[in-house]
Amino acid sequence: MKNQTPREAGFRMPAEWEPHKRTWMMWPCRHEVWDDIAATRRDYAAVAHAICEFEPVTMAARPEDMAEARAILDPSIDLVEAEINDSWARDAGPCFLTAADGRRAGARFKFNAWGGKYHPFSGDAAFSGLVLEKAGVAGFVSNLIAEGGGVSVDGEGTIITTETCFPNRNRNPGWSRDDIERELLDMLGGEKVIWLPGNPIEDETDGHVDGIAVFVAPGVVLMESPSDEDNEWNDYIRLNLEAMQGQTDAKGRPIRIVTVPEAVDAPSDHPKFCRSYVNSYLVNGGVVMPCYGIETDTAVRQMFRELFPDRRVREVRIDNIAIGGGGIHCITQQEPL
Repeated sequence: MKNQTPREAGFRMPAEWEPHKRTWMMWPCRHEVWDDIAATRRDYAAVAHAICEFEPVTMAARPEDMAEARAILDPSIDLVEAEINDSWARDAGPCFLTAADGRRAGARFKFNAWGGKYHPFSGDAAFSGLVLEKAGVAGFVSNLIAEGGGVSVDGEGTIITTETCFPNRNRNPGWSRDDIERELLDMLGGEKVIWLPGNPIEDETDGHVDGIAVFVAPGVVLMESPSDEDNEWNDYIRLNLEAMQGQTDAKGRPIRIVTVPEAVDAPSDHPKFCRSYVNSYLVNGGVVMPCYGIETDTAVRQMFRELFPDRRVREVRIDNIAIGGGGIHCITQQEPL
């Protein structure tokens, strides 16, 4: 008898704004990614402490890093030992699933370090299983190579992803786009996939959607707006905006697009520096957003206060995380109630 898919078993990936039981994170450990790993660890701790103001946090750390992590992190943060290779919980962690009757499960996609960009990655590939074991929930295993940062869901059947990511030959060379779409719908309990062009020149993740466009409410998507500079990066921002225009969700509702600028004035010339305010994280009663010590921070904070009137906006300076090519969303993974 064929095994049931999560969708057939009544599971779906809930939206990020639905209640969380906790947030999972991974302590930085791949030295080659960071200019100053001690500074990066301090920034990770600052993000964890901000999230702790709203919900519990569990941090995974290598055995040899446990003592340092314990010394830096607030005692309220749970620490678990894990033989991890890197520190991007959004991508190495599972996509948690829930069912209408209260059951919980997790989707485990295959992980190959964003197309084999870093080695080794076997510890990170096993991380989703460890998280589900610690959470006490069953896992559904997929053969698709995919990362949590490559999807955004509204919890009501709609999934957003990008053409440059999962269909990339560095991940799933034997899969057609239709194959990938069917697998995402089955694994995440979806009814419709919206494909955006993505960003082929963002070559760290190959254009993860969580730096481009994310659901922030039913029928509402937060997206980047291009700056005035005439360059290829802004061309792709425009292409993604154009592709979202006129889209409807799985329930047939027209999607409203809300835009925020990039942190183009952030004080870094690092080639991988993440300038995305879209890469923020919704927590219980709050939204944790990046800041860079620039005027745009203030403007985006006000935008977020208007966009999330029932949430407290909490800013965290992330310069020493952004150099790794990601932001707050990339280093967190929610476990729903």
